[in-house]
Amino acid sequence: MKPRVAWLVFGCTTLILGALFFWPLGRVLAGGFWVDGHLTARYLFGVFQNPVYVEGLLNSLKIALGTTGLAMVVALPLAWLANQFDFRGKAAFSALVLVPMILPPFVGAIGFQQIFGAYGLVNTLFGLGARDWLGGGQYVGVVLLQTLSLYPILYLNAVAALANIDPAMEEAAANLGCTRLRRFFRITLPLMMPGLFAGGTLIFIWSFTELGTPLIMNYNRCASVQIYDSLKEIGSHPFPYALVAVMLAASVGLYALSRALFGGRAYAMQSKAATQATTRQLHGWRGLLAAAPFALVIGLALLPHFGVVLTSFAAPGSWYQTVLPGEWTGQNYLEALGHDMTISSIRNSLLFSSLAVGFDILFGIAIAFVVVRSTIRLRGLLDALAMIPLAVPGLVMAFGFIAVSSWLSNLPAMADSDWWPRLVDVRVNPTLFLVLAYSVRRLPYMVRSAVAGLQQTSVTFEEAAGNLGASPLVTLRRITLPLIVANLIAGALLTFAFSMLEVSDSLMLAQQSEYRPITKAIFELFQLLGTGRYVAAALGVWAMAFLTATLIGSSLLLGKKLGAVFRV
Repeated sequence: MKPRVAWLVFGCTTLILGALFFWPLGRVLAGGFWVDGHLTARYLFGVFQNPVYVEGLLNSLKIALGTTGLAMVVALPLAWLANQFDFRGKAAFSALVLVPMILPPFVGAIGFQQIFGAYGLVNTLFGLGARDWLGGGQYVGVVLLQTLSLYPILYLNAVAALANIDPAMEEAAANLGCTRLRRFFRITLPLMMPGLFAGGTLIFIWSFTELGTPLIMNYNRCASVQIYDSLKEIGSHPFPYALVAVMLAASVGLYALSRALFGGRAYAMQSKAATQATTRQLHGWRGLLAAAPFALVIGLALLPHFGVVLTSFAAPGSWYQTVLPGEWTGQNYLEALGHDMTISSIRNSLLFSSLAVGFDILFGIAIAFVVVRSTIRLRGLLDALAMIPLAVPGLVMAFGFIAVSSWLSNLPAMADSDWWPRLVDVRVNPTLFLVLAYSVRRLPYMVRSAVAGLQQTSVTFEEAAGNLGASPLVTLRRITLPLIVANLIAGALLTFAFSMLEVSDSLMLAQQSEYRPITKAIFELFQLLGTGRYVAAALGVWAMAFLTATLIGSSLLLGKKLGAVFRV
């Protein structure tokens, strides 16, 4: 790529990212610090002086620490076992480990409550009465649900990190008499730290700001739910802005820390190993012992899915104080696709997600070309800017877009316009901001996929086309894009699937019933008495099936590089 073209693309993409990413964040900060025409930190300090806000932040921190720590305990041993040993069923177990990713945690909460609730399957099966397995205040339930849903992200990063370690280093230690366990803690684990910290950072930020799971589990004394409840005060009270600013500072601070501590070393460890790693073949009881942790984790992780599927087939009101539903029906699935609320939500999600994919394909390819095919000095900065949305919670971004919408809809020059509110006011029509939120939040997936494709494609093909007189656009259309089409399809699938099942942006931005996406419809259905919980479960199963097909397709296209998409 010529430097002039690279700088032009760099300037355009930077301006667009600034408008769609930094402007909403700036409106959040301005709402908390710029009050009545004056710069003040009064409301920021007020957040820490308000015991309700302090309790919410501490509870969110406890959720994030608990989820990240438990995910580490779950994922790290599994990744190490998969790297060190071969045993019967290893390939199947390695695939099943990723299954929890097909269900958003807040949907899994529906099935989780049916299994571990006071009158759920476990208590009824073992005659334990009304024992509360989820813990007081539902904290335990939130942490378990998020762990069982998010640990595959850490597992993918750990497996990728182990694959990049040169086995010659461990072999040298073994030749010097170092035991397998000692080698792990003295050599393997330190070399894995960049990948582990990257995956752990993403899980921490995700769980710190997760909105759907605490809402479903009735864990209302956490910062994310407090922000959601404060939507009615936006524009009239600075405290919600200040609370969001605190969460933003915590998330970005952790991201910056991870880049500072492990960014350089992470790149250094991405080179391929000098020798091929060898695994030890296990047979008999040793193979069963190695497979047991996989079976245990997969069994626990699939419990929410199992509960959701059972709930989706239960006749309304037939599953109470019984091991299994007393009456089975498929009507919930028909109603899930025929309910007035769900028909419009499916249509809305398809529209919003498709527009987001189109946006991300265009800008993802442009950014990837600058990063991989140019030599300008600031290409690393553009790569970092494109990845920052992974470090900024969807909750914060949604609040920022609401703040931008409030500012735009109150512009004096547009006060008397009929079309302006329908375009920029989320209270009237959230389409624009939902598409922008989905696009910005999922842009890193497309950038990483496109970058991986370009890195695997030799530039000599493009140079040869240029030497034969082909223009840059012809070279792009006839040479480059066909060679990286598999990566682009994988990135588009991930962008589309995770936009369809986005939670925080959908719950906060879609305030009008006719513009609800699927996740908002599931949440609203869950709140309805009677058939609501069962129809919501059926709609959740449809979402599971959709995301399963998407992840299988992406995995086939990207292979082991799928883990790099979920890395901060």
